[in-house]
Amino acid sequence: MPKDRNPLVVILAYDRLCTFEFGCAFEVFGLSRPELGPDWYRCMTAAIEPAPIRCAGGLQLQPDGGLELLDAADTIVLPGWRSPDDPAPEALLEALRRVHAAGIRIVSICGGAFVLAQAGLLSGRRATTHWHHLGKLAARYPQIAIERQALYVDEGTILTSAGSAAGLDLCIHIVRRDFGARAANSVARRLVVPSHRDGGQSQFLERPVPPPSGTRLSALLDLVRGRIDEQWTVERMARQARVSIRSIHRHISEATGMAPGQWLQRERIAYARELLEETTLSVETVAARSGFGTTTNFRQHFRAVVGLPPTSYRSRFNIGETAGQFERQSQGGATVGLPSLARRK
Repeated sequence: MPKDRNPLVVILAYDRLCTFEFGCAFEVFGLSRPELGPDWYRCMTAAIEPAPIRCAGGLQLQPDGGLELLDAADTIVLPGWRSPDDPAPEALLEALRRVHAAGIRIVSICGGAFVLAQAGLLSGRRATTHWHHLGKLAARYPQIAIERQALYVDEGTILTSAGSAAGLDLCIHIVRRDFGARAANSVARRLVVPSHRDGGQSQFLERPVPPPSGTRLSALLDLVRGRIDEQWTVERMARQARVSIRSIHRHISEATGMAPGQWLQRERIAYARELLEETTLSVETVAARSGFGTTTNFRQHFRAVVGLPPTSYRSRFNIGETAGQFERQSQGGATVGLPSLARRK
């Protein structure tokens, strides 16, 4: 959690503002969330140039102030940019360099990475942007370590996301960093989006989900998720869906971008993360409930995917503190449930 109560998030606004990207940031940081306690974010908008601030879709924005707001911020969000070929005003670049030197966190969504690159803030760092512009970013700024498959990249005080909706994933990731897993999950439930998508998840699938067997396949995937602790071989999946082994390989690969075994492991890891974040179950119990069998097997696979052993992952998200916080809030009349855990045994 941030050191100060009510950390200030400043969202940058510019003429021809990307409305969707701005909306993602404001939806997470700008809405009142009394169920999450008194320490929640404050949010302001800062114009980088004189009014009027025209937005995509014919809207106009009345900002709270100008670039002077950046120095008071805990986090600054740049929601997209007009065009990768549009140079940013020097006043903005100077302000970004100044606040970065002061340790203020800077976040870009989609094409906003090009502005951070112009400011020199991505040199020697990992970063990403919309897949359509990755080649252009790499060609112009070879000193950046481009993450071509990432939804978002967290480099501490500099964070970048891929296109549009990936910015929502990044904003929820920031909530998770600041306030813990349960707060992030609560925000995600309000938004009706997944509570956690890995930053390293691919930006898109090469092939669309095939419609012909969609209903039967969806039923199978839901069944597997609901009984994730059981043994699911490819043969069992095929029998359950009443198709051949070759067909189940093809259908799952086309729908998820992964082979059946890889998809199953990802689902088990995702469920294990929920248990580690939202319960105090032992690692042995988490291993069994998520279908990994032995603790050794679970630790090996979890670390390979997440990059941390299960105990370190749980400590990082401080489940004890966030659980106590939410219990206190629920006693005060606001209840935060755990529907994400209810879909499985």
